[in-house]
Amino acid sequence: MANKKVTIIGGGFGGLFTALDLSDDADVTLVSDGDHFCFRPLLYEYLSGEVEAWHIAPDYKELIDEKINFVRGEVETVDFNAKQIKISTRKELLDYDALVLAVGGTTNFWNVAGAEEFALPFRDIADADKLRRRMVDALDLVSPTLAPQDARERLTFAVVGGGASGVELSTKMSDLLVDAFQRRGLKGEPHVLLVEMSDRLVPGMGEDIRDYVEKTLREKHIDVHLQTKVLEVKPNSIVSEHNGKQTEVETVATVWTAGVKVNSLIEKLDLPKDEHGLIRVKATLQVEDFDNVFSLGDIAKVESVEPKLAGTAQLAFQESALAADNIKAFFSSKQLKTKHFEELGEAVSLGTHNAAVLVGGNVIGGVIARDARFALYTSRLPTWHHRLKVGASWFFEGTTPKPLKSLGIS
Repeated sequence: MANKKVTIIGGGFGGLFTALDLSDDADVTLVSDGDHFCFRPLLYEYLSGEVEAWHIAPDYKELIDEKINFVRGEVETVDFNAKQIKISTRKELLDYDALVLAVGGTTNFWNVAGAEEFALPFRDIADADKLRRRMVDALDLVSPTLAPQDARERLTFAVVGGGASGVELSTKMSDLLVDAFQRRGLKGEPHVLLVEMSDRLVPGMGEDIRDYVEKTLREKHIDVHLQTKVLEVKPNSIVSEHNGKQTEVETVATVWTAGVKVNSLIEKLDLPKDEHGLIRVKATLQVEDFDNVFSLGDIAKVESVEPKLAGTAQLAFQESALAADNIKAFFSSKQLKTKHFEELGEAVSLGTHNAAVLVGGNVIGGVIARDARFALYTSRLPTWHHRLKVGASWFFEGTTPKPLKSLGIS
């Protein structure tokens, strides 16, 4: 296999871990349009300052060695018959013997009026930086002399999407804003609005952990609106509908966590797809009609995957190992494997000092669960040396949140 060329498009969980698993066995090239990996399960902790950028978004060149070729650029075309790829930053075409498509999804605004223009996505370091700046800027405009109701109105933030992402984000934002109110001597409390179109929060999780989540949201005074459809996002407000009644609420920002859609690259590729635009793959992760092309993560439709696992980092993590093993088998003319993908556990962050973790059928909450969640995710960071550096940093330096403050404000 040493002379076999494997090109992997996409540097998220699926792409990066597949590349690392294959680095000793083939000539691997990793292609990404960005320069860093992002461990999204801890992006909420980056927003709150509990972790630093280098912990969860290391540069690819820090994670891979000379065994893996790294190419930064956007893929323009793929010729599946000639087995060649055109990349925006290279004049010459990139050849491959096996190809892995793992570009992940992008934020799905569901064609809601104004959403793509005015709502903030939350999928990368830059998104978290922008949201934190928006929060600080809004706080700086609120005077301690302002009446409680006026302070609440001027510090209203909407989070759209009541899945795990929306719950984790809204609780982090609430804790940061409440802390800022206390530090700045502001009256009243901030207003965090969580909007979900279905009749329940965290739909992919069990009842016990959902009960704990709902209890925590009540305690944090997060304004939960279920069975509510967002009709329009404006620069400083959000329009929604519930039971036929429309409501417009003024907001500092609307943050969008209501799902993902297929990457635009996949839309351009001439591959078999389902009605949602996902690439049809066999249980071996081979794309239908192309045995040397593999696909995984948000863009791949694997029939055997349970709906609650679809689109999760833990699924891409598991699929990467299968993809690497099957590429080796493909080159060695051995039988390819299939795998049953399992729920690796439920863990949800619920603010800066709380979390919920499902262990042995029981829900553990509080600071212990927060620490357990950090320990769990330490073990899933890429490469042992990065896990060691991050683990040491968290152990010796701690994971204390950073207050929302501007220059001259403590």
